[in-house]
Amino acid sequence: MSRTMSGRTSKQTVGALPDTTVQSPSVSAALTWLVWSLFAASVVALVVRVRTGGVWEIPGVVAVDGLTVLMWVVVTFFSGIVHSYSRRYMAGSAHETGFFLAVFGFTVTVMGLVAADHLALFASLWLTMGLVMAKLVGTVDGWRQARAAASVARRYFLASSALLGVSLTALWWTTGATTVSGVAAAADGLGGPVWMVAAAALVLAAMIQSALVPFHGWLLSSMTAPTPASALMHAGFVNAGGILLTRFAPVVTVDATLMLAIVVVGATSALLGKLLKAVQSDVKTELGCSTVGQMGFMIMQAGLGFFGAAVTHLVLHGFYKAYHFLGAGGRVERTSPTESETRGTSVAGAAVVLVTGLAGGWLFAVLTGKGTTGDSGLLLVSFVVLTTLHAARSAVEHTSLSATARYGAVPLVFVPAITVYALVYEAISGVLSGLPVVAAPTELTALHGAVAVVFLAAYVAIAAGVHERSHRLYVALLNASQPASGTVLTAAEEYNEH
Repeated sequence: MSRTMSGRTSKQTVGALPDTTVQSPSVSAALTWLVWSLFAASVVALVVRVRTGGVWEIPGVVAVDGLTVLMWVVVTFFSGIVHSYSRRYMAGSAHETGFFLAVFGFTVTVMGLVAADHLALFASLWLTMGLVMAKLVGTVDGWRQARAAASVARRYFLASSALLGVSLTALWWTTGATTVSGVAAAADGLGGPVWMVAAAALVLAAMIQSALVPFHGWLLSSMTAPTPASALMHAGFVNAGGILLTRFAPVVTVDATLMLAIVVVGATSALLGKLLKAVQSDVKTELGCSTVGQMGFMIMQAGLGFFGAAVTHLVLHGFYKAYHFLGAGGRVERTSPTESETRGTSVAGAAVVLVTGLAGGWLFAVLTGKGTTGDSGLLLVSFVVLTTLHAARSAVEHTSLSATARYGAVPLVFVPAITVYALVYEAISGVLSGLPVVAAPTELTALHGAVAVVFLAAYVAIAAGVHERSHRLYVALLNASQPASGTVLTAAEEYNEH
């Protein structure tokens, strides 16, 4: 049923959805079955890897470790969901077969990337991953906006690949190693201008791929992609920056100043992503800005030296964002304007939120052992507290329950959620235990304190709505979140034709 602007329901006008078992080509059915088979095989590989440990390798070419099998499970699961969803979403489209081949090709490419050990193979797969994603963005090639969006994405991805090529070449030059594992083994001797070039190029490549500010333009220009492609992009592709930093953690952890710079880069994107999200009026762009912010948090965790936390974040964010993108259509309703359901926070409500946030942080610290010494773990726990406070405040203000029910439900929901998050973090860190670096907390300095204070002040100001009082800031945020002009629809008829 649809709902009119007056609030009345009208007769359903949408026809029956296609019968995917009858109308879908054999290619889509076969690839869907195959990707779910890869998921099952990946789960088996993960179980065996956890039980036996060690690295399975073809020396100098591929090395299958904990990060590899974990990413295999995650990527094939998301891909399986996208394949299954797309059998109905793409049914009847002239681009259906090409779309499925591209999604499956992307899946296999990422599986190869996380297993690649040879530097040239790693760089080649990184480039291929970007080119295939650009193809998915421009799936509807008869639509000029889609072609323009694919072109924008392709330019960014080529830049990322070029930077990665510079980094890997510099690392090979300075270490003499031709493999990722070889570079990691020689990391203790890294330093000097060649290392600086390699590390800077590596971080920039990760920033572009993860759509961090100021490289978020390709992500916000990619809304022409079919919804399942957007889900795969936001749940999997943008996470590549975190994977890159984790894989080359021995390179970036050489210098504490570089790690602090990564924290600053991540924190900036986390804050700006939240601000950009606040001024959006359509669902997909709002989700895109949310991704920019969440990737900032992921990179920030890597900068603090907690690569296990960064991987945990990308996995959980992937589930969250895949669900929201595939359900984006359900959030679009034609309803009459209603009064805001937002409630103010009473003194009792504020107390409940504060206690919940502090309890969440304390519980995370106890279960993970982070934040118990004077290192960057304190900041990691602080971000957990801040995130819990924000989520609890949102629940108290927006949940349509009585005050007593809301105040009682918030700790009952969020404390177990933090417990689950901490246990997942510990489990993922355990799977990653064979990597050269999983956790490398840095010593806290005055600069760390300054970054934390600025971040907290900005976050509180945003939560309080201070940014909403400035027309100039509002316009600046709108401008900063505009997609490339060639990717924007100028008339609804242009969309309806495709």
